Amino acid sequence: MALIKETVIQSFSSPKEWNTWLSDNFDSNHDGVWLRIYKKNSGVKTITYDEALEEALCFGWIDSLKKTYDESSWIQKFTPRRSKSIWSKRNREKVEKLIKEKRLKPSGLKEVEAAKKDGRWEKAYDSQSNMEIPKDFLVQLKKNKKAHEFFKSLNKSNHYAIAWRLQTAKKPETREKRMNQLLEMMENKQKLH
Repeated sequence: MALIKETVIQSFSSPKEWNTWLSDNFDSNHDGVWLRIYKKNSGVKTITYDEALEEALCFGWIDSLKKTYDESSWIQKFTPRRSKSIWSKRNREKVEKLIKEKRLKPSGLKEVEAAKKDGRWEKAYDSQSNMEIPKDFLVQLKKNKKAHEFFKSLNKSNHYAIAWRLQTAKKPETREKRMNQLLEMMENKQKLH
């Protein structure tokens, strides 16, 4: 916890309080904020992660790092979306719902329009539960018994990390380079996590 300054941690008991904070700070606090969220059994009235994410998306903000804070709470980092940041399909679906509900703010709509214009909207990546290892990677992997055996020993987090790196490559040459690096890592028994 030493790396996180106490002054940048906020906690809110409701989505309305978080919305008010975002209304006042969405365009001025470009470093973002750590949001303290209490566990259900803590007895503390708190905003939930899903509520916090929806409000953040309304303003064009996104979630990132999550850290344990203490035995009754954890903290989640929320920041303004960077100009070229990639979208998850999960957040894209949430934003589509927020648009239908007319909850998206102009700053949130601006991020959606920019993503649609430059192709990031259509290239949104799958969640961990839906992401699949690309077939061309598996074909290459099976050509190397040592690499394939190591790959089969990896946990779901490592499989997702491999799939994510391949799915989010913007250029074919970048994807090919990543695929070769990942195949080499598998042969050398190197994990991503």
